[in-house]
Amino acid sequence: MSRLLNTIYWDMVRQYRNGFYFVSAIVVAFFAVLLRQLNGVDWGWWWPVILLENLVMNTFYFVSGIVLLEKGEGTLEAQIVTPLRDWEYLLAKVASLFVLSAAESLALILLVSGPGFNWFWMLLGIAFFVAIYTLYGFFVVSRYDSISEFILPSALWTMGFSLPLLPYFDLWNHWSLYLHPMQAPLVLVHAAYAPIPGWELVYGVLYGLLWVAIGWYISQRAFYRFVVTKEGARK
Repeated sequence: MSRLLNTIYWDMVRQYRNGFYFVSAIVVAFFAVLLRQLNGVDWGWWWPVILLENLVMNTFYFVSGIVLLEKGEGTLEAQIVTPLRDWEYLLAKVASLFVLSAAESLALILLVSGPGFNWFWMLLGIAFFVAIYTLYGFFVVSRYDSISEFILPSALWTMGFSLPLLPYFDLWNHWSLYLHPMQAPLVLVHAAYAPIPGWELVYGVLYGLLWVAIGWYISQRAFYRFVVTKEGARK
């Protein structure tokens, strides 16, 4: 446990030193000023939309940048011969980015619409967003060795994230959207503002856990394939 906590701490230190917290502060200040200009907004409806889109940067792209930085420095490969296990490495990434993402999201929400929400469901929804995005981000970026190789394909890797937002804009509403990984955290963030049926809460928790488990499995496989054995790694 001490090794995991130490890894989380140093991940947070690295994120701070590389300006991630500064970027988050700028994002909060910019969007707080922008969103406070809007009147008559049902924030309980729109916060799920805003968080889904905003957290892509804090998780998918931030973990990608961290991994590429570690590859460039040779520290990722060096960790293979240390006592640090792959699950500890991945869990530290998820936990450290959750701290950053939760701080940014809560600061933005509090500044714009105040504390009138259920903190448990909000934090659980953010946690699922962060875990799914981060684990998927590692799965994707582990096969690349440089930002130039990664940045263009990353748009293709992330283009399906916003599909569950179609009903929010009256574009398409179908039960099949509940199969999308991001629908579960959307439901939980919505539950932070309004009562929803019990079955939706159960769905949000269990389906979120299912996709975290899937993300965990594929990211561990990617760690072994592209970091440990370097099988299929891009040259």
